[in-house]
Amino acid sequence: MASAQEESDRPESDRPESGRQGTGTAVADRPESGRPVPRRLNSARGLGDRIFRYQLTATGVAVLAVMAGVGLFLLLRAGQALRARGFAFLTTAEWQPDVHNFGIAAVMTGTVLIALVAVSISMPLAVGTALFITDVAPPRLRRTLVTMVDLMAAVPSVVYGLWGLFFFQQHVIGLSRWLSTWFGWIPLFTVDGAQPGEPLASESVYTASTFVAGIVVALMVAPIQCSVMREVFSQAPAGEREGAYALGATRWGMIRAVVLPYGKGGIIGGTMLGLGRALGETIAVYLIISPVFVIQPHILQTGSNSVSSLIALHYGDASPFGMSALMAAGLTLFLLTLAVNFTASSVVARSRSGAESEA
Repeated sequence: MASAQEESDRPESDRPESGRQGTGTAVADRPESGRPVPRRLNSARGLGDRIFRYQLTATGVAVLAVMAGVGLFLLLRAGQALRARGFAFLTTAEWQPDVHNFGIAAVMTGTVLIALVAVSISMPLAVGTALFITDVAPPRLRRTLVTMVDLMAAVPSVVYGLWGLFFFQQHVIGLSRWLSTWFGWIPLFTVDGAQPGEPLASESVYTASTFVAGIVVALMVAPIQCSVMREVFSQAPAGEREGAYALGATRWGMIRAVVLPYGKGGIIGGTMLGLGRALGETIAVYLIISPVFVIQPHILQTGSNSVSSLIALHYGDASPFGMSALMAAGLTLFLLTLAVNFTASSVVARSRSGAESEA
């Protein structure tokens, strides 16, 4: 005991070397000031990390190069038509390129209206389906629903177009007539030539409309939106879900307080992804609508148009100058789609999923 006490009272500099090693390497690495020196981390990347980084960089650069190449190709091919019409290309509704009287005012209006009708229907449908799959359906039914939704996304667009033309259109005429009868005072639902008080009036004024095409496109883009939203909703923190239930929340209360705030970015991203798909849909819209080259703001009335269906309709018989005009229309649609996607990216970046919740 005495020797131990003397050893403890001896100054540290006079103690044996073995006694100072008892605290490990941290004491040996201390400088004269007595403060520990942090270990220097080695940030050198291995060969596999460098190869992986180069691959990702090359992939990103390739994607940007392809997009730039597509835009440059369209711009070069559309140069002749754009020089001939100038700004009038955006304000003219007629499409007569052989006499230099053409523009995209009518087809761009129809494109935007069809896409807006599609998104306004598909977004609530996709959100509800995704919430049911992730938070309501039992596990066995959940797997079946996921498979069915994924299969809907894989159906070709021509199948949707034929289904909408020969089957769905005749069943939605009644809804179009009801909307026109009771909400015709709204300019969007006005139908020229409709006779709401006449039961035997012809219903042809409601066929091949923006509304019918929009519903069909909505069914096409809803599976894509649902897949994005479902993945985001399924990643909501389990601890916050259980905490909401522990505080007495109902299932809807938990979804409203935890899942929806967490999945805000997924909802926005999926909606914008569906909007980009709806803007460029071609075959289904081409089969359903009756092309007109006037600005048609009435979504229930016969006659509509879109940029993609215009290209599909006139591509085969276009003259060299007409082909340049079609390329100009395609360039406009390309720029519009890019603007929508970049806007969606900025909105999603400002509202990241999981950034906030009320639970």
